[in-house]
Amino acid sequence: MEKIRCQWVTDDPVYTRYHDMEWGVEVHDDHLLFESLVLDGAQAGLSWLTILRRRENYRLAFDHFDPLKISRYTVDKIEYLMKDRGIIRNRKKIESAVQNAKTFLRVLNEFPSFDQYLWQFVGGKPIINKWKKLDEIPATSPQSHRMSRDLKKRGFSFVGPTICYAFMQAVGMVNDHTVDCFRYGELLKKKS
Repeated sequence: MEKIRCQWVTDDPVYTRYHDMEWGVEVHDDHLLFESLVLDGAQAGLSWLTILRRRENYRLAFDHFDPLKISRYTVDKIEYLMKDRGIIRNRKKIESAVQNAKTFLRVLNEFPSFDQYLWQFVGGKPIINKWKKLDEIPATSPQSHRMSRDLKKRGFSFVGPTICYAFMQAVGMVNDHTVDCFRYGELLKKKS
């Protein structure tokens, strides 16, 4: 029997694998949270599939998302990245990754982990929604608005409420699989 998936999933194997294995799974690793935040910012104005297809290229181009290394990128490094056909060559998005790495490191001076900082916006546990159809799923939430405001106040960029909500969905802060999707129940079982 064929598995029922969220309506946004195409038959592209990259997208299907991402939906089935990653989307909505809780992430508590600082490094992976930083990577996801940078990639969600890179996605602004583009489809997520565009970024997923380039994710390995991003990992290579951005030193496997090591915030310390990225925070030290020079103008020459940014110019080099602007020529890299394996990533989205948008200067503001590349500069944002550098700025966000610097800000990420500052957050670690204030909080025990980036994980604790981010998960505070959902009270430390995922929000479990019960959407029946794709068009019920919002683009933002009160939590994504609060997260966006706080991230911006600290100096992060490309972190509007819509980007923050997509990030929250991706890292399991919100379970927005529709209730008929096979992953909805699987993720709930992992919690019990």
